[in-house]
Amino acid sequence: MNGVGAERTAQIAARVEAFVRDVVVPYERDPRRDHHDAPTDELVSELREKARAAGVLTPHILADGSHLSQRETAIVLQKSGLSPLGPLAVNTAAPDEGNMYLLGKLASPEMKARFLKPMVEGRARSAFFMTEPATDGGAGSDPSMMLTTAVPDGNHWVINGRKAFITGAQGAKVGIVMAKSSDGACMFLVDLPDPAIRIERVPNTLDSSMPGGHAVISIENLRVPADQMLGASGEGFKYAQVRLSPARLSHCMRWYGAAIRANEIAVDYANRRQAFGKTLIDHEGVGFMLAQNLIDLKQCELMIDWCAGVLDSGSLGTAESSMTKVSVSEALMRVADNCVQVMGGSGLTHDSIVEQVFREVRAFRIYDGPTEVHKWSLARKIRNDWRAAQQ
Repeated sequence: MNGVGAERTAQIAARVEAFVRDVVVPYERDPRRDHHDAPTDELVSELREKARAAGVLTPHILADGSHLSQRETAIVLQKSGLSPLGPLAVNTAAPDEGNMYLLGKLASPEMKARFLKPMVEGRARSAFFMTEPATDGGAGSDPSMMLTTAVPDGNHWVINGRKAFITGAQGAKVGIVMAKSSDGACMFLVDLPDPAIRIERVPNTLDSSMPGGHAVISIENLRVPADQMLGASGEGFKYAQVRLSPARLSHCMRWYGAAIRANEIAVDYANRRQAFGKTLIDHEGVGFMLAQNLIDLKQCELMIDWCAGVLDSGSLGTAESSMTKVSVSEALMRVADNCVQVMGGSGLTHDSIVEQVFREVRAFRIYDGPTEVHKWSLARKIRNDWRAAQQ
């Protein structure tokens, strides 16, 4: 990034960090939580009003509607992630951040005014309806298995199917629904709630940072006007690729910030706690864990920056984002685990966010594709590249 861009980004990031540390962190003990301990919309709305007043709401999208580069976004989103509540407060959380990026790239001006604008303003949450229940044999890590159908009916499409693990569906106002027409995958923008989209249940899950949880959904005869299809029929998988790599990378950015904070707490604990005649940090077993954390965190920072640079070059970055997602999620899991271990029993309680970061990062290894799926995809690329080189 050039000097002007770097200075602007540094200023935005500094304001976001100050807001998260000074305003958001005290809310980590706020009791306004739902049945699986996720923050309620009331709590999120209160935080967003404070972010709006502080000038840090949706900081990665500028006043003229332009988006920071991926490298610039990385610096800002890492600061928002210093608290599990931070991305919600400043409107950089999943799935909204990825959905805003997608609509910013592909939506028509009318769609942007109706669906994107309230999201950017932090007044509407969104949900991305793609994954389907494994019990139905539907799409999970392999979206080509999609069973949800879209059938044209006059100037509407009629959608039927079931979806699973739909993050934030409960309470969302904007939905992006993926379904399969005779042409292939399609994307539709819908207003929520809609009586044709029914929440069957919201299971308790390991993670608890996202409002609305990860719902199981039934879609029964959902009628969507034809002009609410995003792009053309059959192009849905191509459009999904626009969102896919940046969304993977954004997860890395946010949880990298959370792991930095967890490590700060563990370092402080290790330098204050006495055991066996000296502070914990002076015991080699503890000191080495924290030293490894520094190594892993630096590797995460460099992988994120490398992948962001690839995306900024105009590449889809499919392989690079897979590599980064695997590397960062696995490294942050080691960091979070070390933080819990260093703090002993204190690391298992809600007295600090270390315990939550551990849970959230464990779930992150599944979000946007499990490690094994990404490795399989990379192995397939290695095979195909080798075959191409033999010709």
